Amino acid sequence: MPTLVVVGAQWGDEAKGKLVDVLGSQADMVVRFAGGNNAGHTVITGGKTYKFQLIPAGILHPGTVAIIGSGMVVCPKGLLEELARTLEQKKDLGTLQISSAAHVVFPYHRMLDALEEEARGENKIGTTSRGIGPAYQDKVARFGIRMGEFVQPELFKMRLKEVLAYKNRLLQMFGSPTLEFDALFDEYSGYADQLRPYVVDTEVMVQEAVEANKKVLFEGAQGTFLDLDSGTYPYVTSSHPVSGGACLGTGVGPRALQSVLGVCKAYTTRVGSGPFPTELDDEIGQFIRDKGQEYGTVTGRGRRCGWLDLVVLKQASRLNSLSGLVVTRLDVLSGIEKVKIATSYDYEGGQIDHIPANVWDFAKVKPHYEEMEGWDGDLQKCRSLSDLPESARRYLDYIEEQTKTPVAIVSIGPDRKETIVVRPDLIWG
Repeated sequence: MPTLVVVGAQWGDEAKGKLVDVLGSQADMVVRFAGGNNAGHTVITGGKTYKFQLIPAGILHPGTVAIIGSGMVVCPKGLLEELARTLEQKKDLGTLQISSAAHVVFPYHRMLDALEEEARGENKIGTTSRGIGPAYQDKVARFGIRMGEFVQPELFKMRLKEVLAYKNRLLQMFGSPTLEFDALFDEYSGYADQLRPYVVDTEVMVQEAVEANKKVLFEGAQGTFLDLDSGTYPYVTSSHPVSGGACLGTGVGPRALQSVLGVCKAYTTRVGSGPFPTELDDEIGQFIRDKGQEYGTVTGRGRRCGWLDLVVLKQASRLNSLSGLVVTRLDVLSGIEKVKIATSYDYEGGQIDHIPANVWDFAKVKPHYEEMEGWDGDLQKCRSLSDLPESARRYLDYIEEQTKTPVAIVSIGPDRKETIVVRPDLIWG
């Protein structure tokens, strides 16, 4: 079974979109399995920049089936805008399909998201206020509206009436204006009419593709340590961006997954609140932010930047059963005289090499660093591992050695061609 899962091995924003685009040319099907339009993937190719939030990045390849899986929550208006924007840039896209079991994000989700974040006071999560958390709350509470219901007019009308009556009472409790049923129903019925041709039972499609030995790429969003169970709770997302989420959000079993690639930057970034042991609040951190253009695809806000944290990567390797690592943004560190890598944490008088499950304990750790020689030059011109500066190669070797996970791919720039495949045997198995 030539199946491949691509996950973020840090806190998201690791440049997974570029990797999915590169490997999507080899795939028959690309399936996104978690998240909503709170996650963004940027792809640069042919002089154009594509920004995806809901659509799998593999859709840029005309022969590929791009699936929005059952584990996702979908803003219909945002999806239609994204599809129209992408079609303006490129007419020949892959085939888009939406799982009938994916959940719909409505305006009341966005309103409640902002109100709940405000109610947290000083302990804000750092949500994008796109309604993702409240939509997943409804899913777990068995109160959500699925795409399959959304595109059936009478069923949608019945479901929206019962749900909106409850949501309006919640909004009133927050002292917020409520939503009027007819206006909401009319607007979203228009979106449903446009999306109806795309909505199918995709789980069967994915299962049959796997059984037929087609190449299926499972596209993750966000990162391992934003996972609802395995991440730095409560500073996490509301879904499962780890490799196990590929099963939960698409309808395949764990034995259907062959290879898992974990994407990580050559440094570390984080968006929003939560502990970040290797964060650099100095000129080096700003250098990385500016050179790496570390500003959010969805929000535009600056990302927090810091040294590479191998404690994070080692734990991500275990959590995801990684076959290999994809190290991105190696070019961004070029020009820094000395680079540091965190190998363990100092914690309460001793050393630990794992992330404490209690986030408040995690906030107390101090990183223990190894210092290495940096490198200079324009790495974007490199096309093989041997083209890289010797100190950059030593940096990659050290990552492999410490994580016990081989480096499969190195990205040295945002364009498709700025990619070095080191271990092709680790990609599709």
